Amino acid sequence: MSEFSRMVDPRQVTTAPLKLVANAEECAALAVRFALVKVEWLDAEVALERDGHAVKASGRLQAAIIQPCAVSGEDLSVTIDEQISLRFVPEGPAPAPGEEVELTEAELDEIPFAGSQFDLGEAVAQGLGLAIDPYLTGPQAEEARRQAGIVDQAASGPFAALAALRPK
Repeated sequence: MSEFSRMVDPRQVTTAPLKLVANAEECAALAVRFALVKVEWLDAEVALERDGHAVKASGRLQAAIIQPCAVSGEDLSVTIDEQISLRFVPEGPAPAPGEEVELTEAELDEIPFAGSQFDLGEAVAQGLGLAIDPYLTGPQAEEARRQAGIVDQAASGPFAALAALRPK
């Protein structure tokens, strides 16, 4: 079960946008899932539109998180504001083993679902996960590198001599 589950039945899709808001327990569970210090808040507003048996979902995901710096480990406050554009499609037959499957650009954001419902909340949670910068560094990163004895690759790498020849 997803940390942020919001099941939707395609047969009951209306024109009114859905507002999804994570409660404190869901935020805490998402923080654990994505190795964050904290998810302060997460919400999304998503409009759904039926497209035959499929459902198009478009809207906006917003969140405030605290994540550790990738180098120093210091806490960094981050605001996420991402557009959502997905298409939920009923599962079809699986490709045969060894069969090559080529997806079009439109199919890359398709999410298959089985049964009579799809989990819009899980799709939003996955969007949050994709929006997190795993290499985010803060103001203390250079000092942490220096203390760890890590030198600037640009200053000592194979192109350092060429960089010195560049006009200033």
